[in-house]
Amino acid sequence: MIMLFDVELAKVNVLGSTMAYREAGDPEAPVALFLHGNPTSSYIWRNIIPLVAPVAHCIAPDLIGFGQSGKPDIEYRFADHVRYLDEFLVNAGISSAFVIAQDWGTALAFHLAARRPEFMRGLAFMEFIRPMSTWDDFHADARETFQKFRTPGVGEEMILEGNAFVERVLPGATVRKLTDEEMAVYRAPFPTPESRRPTWRFPNELPIAGEPADVYSMLEEAHRALAESSYPKLLFTANPGALVSPSVANSFVNKLKECRVVELGAGIHYLQEDHAEVIGATVNEWLAGLCAIRGSRTT
Repeated sequence: MIMLFDVELAKVNVLGSTMAYREAGDPEAPVALFLHGNPTSSYIWRNIIPLVAPVAHCIAPDLIGFGQSGKPDIEYRFADHVRYLDEFLVNAGISSAFVIAQDWGTALAFHLAARRPEFMRGLAFMEFIRPMSTWDDFHADARETFQKFRTPGVGEEMILEGNAFVERVLPGATVRKLTDEEMAVYRAPFPTPESRRPTWRFPNELPIAGEPADVYSMLEEAHRALAESSYPKLLFTANPGALVSPSVANSFVNKLKECRVVELGAGIHYLQEDHAEVIGATVNEWLAGLCAIRGSRTT
C-alpha cells in the first residue's frame, strides 16, 4: 500500500492557492502556531500537538509547496514563504500566538516577530536559522554537501532528480530510524523533480557569507529584534545538533532575554522525531504556566 498522507487536512485559500493545516484543541484557547522546515510538513508535529492541545488551540500549517499545501508557480524564496504565511494567518483569523518552530520555521517566526511584535505571545524553538558570517560556521559534517546543493547544476541533480532532502538529509539527521510508513508520508508531496523545487530552494536561501544578500539582511534584522525582545522564549537543544550545537546554543541564549534552555540529549536536526514526548510535555507546561501568570494579572 502506498501511503500518501496520514490524514486529510483542512485547507485555507491563500494567494490563489491553498495551504493545509492541522488543528487540535479548544478554539477558545490561546493559539499555538507550529512552523516546520525543510523537507517536512505539519506531519513532523503529529506526536507533539496532542500533548499541547489540552492547553492551547494548536494550528500547524504546511508551508506553501510542502505537505498537502498547493504548489503554485513561484520561486519558493524565503520572501515568498513570508507572503504566504502572512496571508494564511489573516485568512485563518490568527492575530496572536505562541509560536513553536524548527529549521526554516524559526526564520519565519523571527521575521514575523520583528515586523509584528504584538503577534508574539511566546516562542519555543529549536535548530534555528541564523546568518553565518562564513561557511566555517556551518555544521562541519554537512558543509560539503550543502555547498554542492548551492552549486548550479549539481544541486538540482542531487535534490530535484535524487530527492536528496527526503531520502538523505531527513533520515540522516534523525537519530532513530524512520519507519516505512513515516517515510512514505514524507515522500508523498515530492513525487517528481518539479514538485521538489521547494526543497531545493531552501538550502539556496541559507544566509551564509552574505548570500543571498536579501535573505541575509532580513534575518540579520530579525535576529537584532529577537535579541531586543522581551516575550518568553524556550530553546530546545540536542547533542551534537546540526545547525545548532550545544556551544552555539549556550552562546546564543546569553544574548536573549527571558529564554530558558531545555537539553534533550542525543539529537541532530529533526528533534521532533526523536524527542516528541519531552518537547510536547515541556511546551504544555510552559504554556500552562504563562497563561496562568497572565490570567492572574488580569484578575
